[in-house]
Amino acid sequence: MTVLLLVAGLVLLVVGGELLVRGASGLGRAVGLSPLVVGATVVATATSAPELAVSVDATLSGSPGLAVGNAVGSNTVNILLVLAVAALVRPQRGDRSLLRFDLPVALGFAAAVVVLGLDGDLGRGDGALLAVGLVGYLAAAVVRGRRAGAGGAGAAGDGADEEAGSTDPRPGRDVVVLLAGVGLLVLGATWLVESASTIAAALGLSELVIGLTVVSVGTALPEIVTAVLAARKGDTELAVGNVIGSNVANIGLVLGVPALVVPGGVGVDPAVVRFDAPVMIAATVALGIVLYTGARVSRPEGAVLLAWFVAYTAYLVLDGTDHDALGPFSAVLLWFCLPVSLVAAVGFAVREVRAGRRAGARGQRSP
Repeated sequence: MTVLLLVAGLVLLVVGGELLVRGASGLGRAVGLSPLVVGATVVATATSAPELAVSVDATLSGSPGLAVGNAVGSNTVNILLVLAVAALVRPQRGDRSLLRFDLPVALGFAAAVVVLGLDGDLGRGDGALLAVGLVGYLAAAVVRGRRAGAGGAGAAGDGADEEAGSTDPRPGRDVVVLLAGVGLLVLGATWLVESASTIAAALGLSELVIGLTVVSVGTALPEIVTAVLAARKGDTELAVGNVIGSNVANIGLVLGVPALVVPGGVGVDPAVVRFDAPVMIAATVALGIVLYTGARVSRPEGAVLLAWFVAYTAYLVLDGTDHDALGPFSAVLLWFCLPVSLVAAVGFAVREVRAGRRAGARGQRSP
């Protein structure tokens, strides 16, 4: 029965992700927002609904480690897995505005988890601060998107109409499709997390490790499905905006709302402040470096991110089970994988810079 519930959850996530992409993209075009802004606001908040449902339920059930591990782990998964998989399907394009505004906000929210969690608890004041910060970010993102849309209404609007296949927007229909997609995502994620958590608990993993691995990957499946479907449709900006916006929502919404409404707030395990949140911050910084070099995530860069996700997950499982291989595995990560990744990052950066210069030179020579 547990396996059947797992499979049913996966099916609902795929169908819900398809509906969400259709509804959100159509709604964004109807109100004049770019795919990047749609991904960072509407889609990002919608795909964080499963994480919110899991975190509130876990906190009320007396499992704060599951709630915090879910939010922090989902952010790491979004960068190292969701964006990596999307980039392997099709290279993902970003935007310089992400580096100036969205990514620093995501980095600030990630750092807030460390600062606010130093006392071992996220109280109502902390929750209010995170929630208000999220509302401010979403409002600013929409305003910026509308201004950009107004500035480039000509060609951009024509392209959007061609992609939509119609010049007659139907926001009412798009809202219904969007809500249906969110509903299926929440139900599918709930079934998936319940079944996966049962399996993981039977293997002897701790509550925090379950939240950081099984639950975070399970609740991130809507983002994975959304990113892959968007990439296949050619919306290569939606995935990047979705990942960054989801990371902001996962802190402001998934941690902020339970801390604000649940009596006693949300407890923060010291391991989160000491290791898991810094890993989340490092992944966010790595994404900033990748986008800075070429405003996109290429397939080789996606492969490196995916390799680090596998290594991070393996470390969590080995650490959570006190496996004898933890020491040698950690040494390999520190003295081999990390230097190789740094060399690869430098190589990718040099290649992107050279490609940009060649493109600029060709543009200057053309009449």
